[in-house]
Amino acid sequence: MRISAAVAREVAHLLRAAAQAEIMPRFRRLAEGDVRTKSGPLDLVTEADTAAERHIEAWLARLLPEAWVLGEEAAAADPSRLVRMAEESLCVVVDPVDGTANFAAGVPLFGVMAAAIWRGETIAAWIHDPLGDDTLMALRGEGAWVEGSSGHLHDCRVAAPVPLSRMLGAISWGFMPRDRKAQVLPKLAGFASVMNFRCAAQEYRLVCTGGAHVLVYNRLLPWDHAAGNLIHAEAGGYAAQFDGAPYSALRHQGGLICAPDRAGWQEVRDWLLG
Repeated sequence: MRISAAVAREVAHLLRAAAQAEIMPRFRRLAEGDVRTKSGPLDLVTEADTAAERHIEAWLARLLPEAWVLGEEAAAADPSRLVRMAEESLCVVVDPVDGTANFAAGVPLFGVMAAAIWRGETIAAWIHDPLGDDTLMALRGEGAWVEGSSGHLHDCRVAAPVPLSRMLGAISWGFMPRDRKAQVLPKLAGFASVMNFRCAAQEYRLVCTGGAHVLVYNRLLPWDHAAGNLIHAEAGGYAAQFDGAPYSALRHQGGLICAPDRAGWQEVRDWLLG
């Protein structure tokens, strides 16, 4: 199964249209009752999430009629849909507003993510930045690039490898179990700098365009990572789960480390978890 570059750009334009129609008009304008809690205080949903997901799903049905769409909010309402993903030949997973906690708080760090998964393998990926108004895209085996609002394209490339003491990284430890937090947190001083945007879309963007070196995640839901992982790989990076296994959108546990190359991955893994 292959998605053409022309279709990839159409999907990018769809995500941009959804952001302009449903997300940005609500940014810093959410009314009382427009924000709800799902599984806990760090897991929110807003009217922008649900409206953008409906918009994207409706238009994807026209662009990719053969695909089954799995939106984050639909999966939250019916967890059995996440199980069904493994049974579908072509699935498009959608995170309509990644970084919802930031969006709800008026913080300009959020994004729109989508990934096409063919029989468990991610074959196309998109991360749209509504504020910067551009989209990172990747097609498996064909590279990764950014399309700006003017239509200008330029390639994505990860940063050059450096020793761990010079690495800039986004280390997401909030969803780690207590014993892993106790293991990881004292080690963060070993990096040159560590950040947490509370938004995988913007963290992947930073690393896939060479602005930082390493990402570490513990929770692996496909709408958060399928897109970013493919873009990172096509931009020249190396990623694997904590146990060294390749990332799979069908595997939702086991952590993930993204680095410029395999040696850098090993150094990060040994330092944090070894």
